[in-house]
Amino acid sequence: MKLCVHILLVLLAAVTVSCHAQPAAVNQKTSSRVITGAEYLLMTEFQLGRAAVVANQTSVVGDIHLVDALLSRGANVVKIFCPEHGFRGTAAAGAHVDNSTDPKTGLPIISLYGKNKKPTKEQLKDVDCVVFDLQDVGCRFYTYISTLHYVMEACAENNIPLLVLDRPNPNGHYVDGPVLDTARYRSFVGMHPVPIVYGMTIGEYAQMINGEGWLKGGIKCDLTVGIMHRYKRDSVGYELPVPPSPNLRNAHAIALYPSLCLFEGTNCGVGRGTDWPFEIVTYGKDTLNLRQEICGGLGSTSVAEPAPAAFSLKYLMTMYKRVPKGKFFLRNNFFDKLAGNGDLRKQLEKGMSEEEIRTTWQPALDEFMKIREKYLIYK
Repeated sequence: MKLCVHILLVLLAAVTVSCHAQPAAVNQKTSSRVITGAEYLLMTEFQLGRAAVVANQTSVVGDIHLVDALLSRGANVVKIFCPEHGFRGTAAAGAHVDNSTDPKTGLPIISLYGKNKKPTKEQLKDVDCVVFDLQDVGCRFYTYISTLHYVMEACAENNIPLLVLDRPNPNGHYVDGPVLDTARYRSFVGMHPVPIVYGMTIGEYAQMINGEGWLKGGIKCDLTVGIMHRYKRDSVGYELPVPPSPNLRNAHAIALYPSLCLFEGTNCGVGRGTDWPFEIVTYGKDTLNLRQEICGGLGSTSVAEPAPAAFSLKYLMTMYKRVPKGKFFLRNNFFDKLAGNGDLRKQLEKGMSEEEIRTTWQPALDEFMKIREKYLIYK
């Protein structure tokens, strides 16, 4: 095997056995601040060999980017891979991201949202280790977990160890929504048989991808998870220090995202181009305002409330009733890809209640909960 990731034994023990072992710098009773996997890594003695880093604007430790912090510690970072929205997080959703060079470090930046979504053998030939550090938001259609899948697969195929640095899931306190039918609706906005909200950190999710044999041919990745400390799964409204993407600008939008992203498969808008992306829903001049204050000039209909603590169908059902018949869903079936099945669209058309719809999800949700339990680190 190539030069493997070498981290202090305490970190490896914490990953594979428990999350109680802590260095002195972390074990401070006076603070409750979450110590991310990236921050914890920098507290240890480590050797990465020639490292590629999968990162974007969220890959920070305090005010310092992880790449800069690793270089300052003498790490041999040879290249950067970036996901949807690019390395600095400025590209629009779905926009093609080109390869480039980081002007600060001179490192090559290889896009995983351009010509290829999976690192190639050629791109990995000079790499001994891959470090993955992206801020997820806990939703199946948020594409960072799809990038994770392809990075894991490439590492497995090329016998390269992968270190996933864990970060909090702002929607990690619950599990909800229909489970994806992978036989018919697998795509880059949904690759695995999981519900819309899966209640796992990205490190836990990586363990599940590996453990359930979801990589091509059931291959396994040489995976290490850099765990967090003081993370509590039931922390509702966790405020991320950096917006995870251009249109998720605050905790309110992130909390609403699981419920509102389904509108991307309809003729309704979710506020892109306004000051309130994923905080309002519009169809023509008809606006469903989900902010606590009324957005003047955008419409007259208001549902003044804070973000829900869970996934909700009520916004979708409200707008479906308001939009002229036959004008709600896009004709490209993107709604079905986001929902993970063809049933939800038909259920809305039949006028089923939210309670009736939720009943149809439950058997698959129960099965997922059994799978999920095996890979939880923060219990």
